[in-house]
Amino acid sequence: MPIDAALRSRALAATGFMPADEGDALHAAAVEAGAALPGLPFVEVGSYCGRSTVWLGAAARACGTVLFAVDHHRGSEENQAGWEHHDPTLVDPRTGAMDTLPRFRDTIHDAGLEDVVFAVVGQSRLVAAHWATPSAFLFIDGGHGEQPAADDYAGWTPHVAMGGTLAIHDVFSDPTEGGRPPYEQIFRPAVDSGRFQPVSATGSLHVLRRVG
Repeated sequence: MPIDAALRSRALAATGFMPADEGDALHAAAVEAGAALPGLPFVEVGSYCGRSTVWLGAAARACGTVLFAVDHHRGSEENQAGWEHHDPTLVDPRTGAMDTLPRFRDTIHDAGLEDVVFAVVGQSRLVAAHWATPSAFLFIDGGHGEQPAADDYAGWTPHVAMGGTLAIHDVFSDPTEGGRPPYEQIFRPAVDSGRFQPVSATGSLHVLRRVG
């Protein structure tokens, strides 16, 4: 089931770094996971301004479930001033810190997804430590430093239900193509653990199935 054209346009209009083909693949994988494990929620770790969240929210609606979007909304390391992906329009003038939550809320509102997408605002590792609900679909696109990536793997992958799906963004096996932590701290440990089996790859988006 492809994403509704109007929602796809909303996703592409939102601030973010998810290419169209990867977003479409993300949506398709989430729909498949939701159909296989009906009633279980989806979890997104790292929402930024909601671009990928629209694809996932549309999938959640199609499957009759909900999406919990986890982000502290202060920006990852690469989003800070002086880094390549810094956007000064996302800086709160009162605090001088990044604040992507208002943009995220606008994106979800404009997409008409507020009934299925719920923002969980907080540090990923701390939210994960208190999380107890199995998920049909987990998408990790959080901090790309070594420790944040390792924390996301350790904190969230145990909550993927058997037969559920783990999707990871910005996975580059070739170090000349991009940063290494999502590959070294999430993808490789997931595969090497024997708990996850690779299913597909679209660009830097890798999809795995929980098998053990």
